[in-house]
Amino acid sequence: MNIKNLSGLQIMQEMCNGNIPMPSMATTIPMSASEAELGHVTFIVKADDRHLNPMGSVHGGFAATVLDSVTGCAVFSMLEAGVSYTTIDLNVKMCRPVPLNTKLKAVAKIINISKSLGIAEGQLIDDEGKLYAHATATCMIIR
Repeated sequence: MNIKNLSGLQIMQEMCNGNIPMPSMATTIPMSASEAELGHVTFIVKADDRHLNPMGSVHGGFAATVLDSVTGCAVFSMLEAGVSYTTIDLNVKMCRPVPLNTKLKAVAKIINISKSLGIAEGQLIDDEGKLYAHATATCMIIR
């Protein structure tokens, strides 16, 4: 399979199916793609002992990295083959401490897409929908 011939959505769907590996960042911050539709992506994530701050709680960078990744992938799901993106702005609001060793969902959707910019919002939530962090991201589309 030559990923250069696949759209962003097709690549994301192949990651969900396990046919394409997640990027290497997903080994540092455990993330796996679970759903991908046009303009909408869901990851499963879990913070562990590698993600603690000096006080022993989950570092805020965990939520920020997860939300940067999932919002970027929501933008990516809108792009045709051979087109990429990069984050140019990320605004994260931490709503409550991220629990340790607990499966969470990172869900993102497109707010707006143009030829040169994609804007997405994301949430880090648990199975009951409790919100841990929220983000908006702007991505530059590289053609």
